[in-house]
Amino acid sequence: MSKARTAIVTGSTSGIGLGIARALAADGCNVVVNSFTDAEEDHALADGIAREYGVTAAYIQADMSKGEECRRLVEVTVERFGTVDILINNAGIQHVEAVETFPTEKWDAIIAINLSSAFHTIAAAVPHMKRQGKGRIVNISSAHGLRASPFKSAYIAAKHGVVGLTKTVALEVADDHVTCNAICPGYVLTPLVEAQIPDQMAAHNMDRETVVREVMLARQPIREFATVEQIGAAAVFLCSDNAALITGTTLSVDGGWTAR
Repeated sequence: MSKARTAIVTGSTSGIGLGIARALAADGCNVVVNSFTDAEEDHALADGIAREYGVTAAYIQADMSKGEECRRLVEVTVERFGTVDILINNAGIQHVEAVETFPTEKWDAIIAINLSSAFHTIAAAVPHMKRQGKGRIVNISSAHGLRASPFKSAYIAAKHGVVGLTKTVALEVADDHVTCNAICPGYVLTPLVEAQIPDQMAAHNMDRETVVREVMLARQPIREFATVEQIGAAAVFLCSDNAALITGTTLSVDGGWTAR
C-alpha cells in the first residue's frame, strides 16, 4: 500500500477550506488544518477529521497575513509528516466599499491574506515537491478572479492575481511533475454566506427563495449555490493522477457565471 499523501489546506476551520480538508481526508490524505487562532476547538476539529476518516490530521496555527508564518506552516508540516504532497491555498477575507473610501488597512490585509499568502506557501512548498518529483498545488480563486464587480477592488485584484500566479507557477514547475491550478467558485453556501441571507431578505423585502434567486444568484444562470462538497470534489480531482496533465488553468464552479 502506498504511503498516504499529506495535504495542507489554509483557512480550513470552516466553509470551503473545511470542505476541502474533509474531501481530501475521505480520499485517504493526511491533512493539516489551519487558521490564525490556536484554540482547543481548532485542535479538536483536526482530531475529529482523523477519527472520522482514519487518517492523520493536525491543526497548525499560522496567521496568513504574515509571510514568515505562511512559510513556517509548510516547514512545520514537513517536520511532522516528512513531506508536503498537496497544497491548497484557500485562506481569504473580504471587504466591500467604494474605491475612494476603501480603507488602506483593509486593502493591505486582503492582498496579504488572499494573494501574498499563496506566494509564500508555494515558495516554501515547491522545493519539497521538486525533491520528491511530484506535487499538487490548488489555489482557491473565485468567479471574481475572472470577472469584476463594483465595490470589491481589493478582493478582485487579489483573486485576479491568484489566477496569474497559478499560471506562472505551473510553467515554472512543469518539468518536475508538479501541477498548479485554480478553482474559481461562484457563490458557495457556507456559514458566512448563509448568515447574509436574512439581512438581504430584510433589505429587499423578499422571502428567502426569492432573495437567493433574484439578488444573490442573479449573475449565475444556474440559480443554485455550489456546496462545499462540490468544491472539495473538484480539489480532489485536481490532486488526482487523472489530472496529471491539467495545469496552469482555472476550473470554474460558478453555475455559468463566467460563461456570459
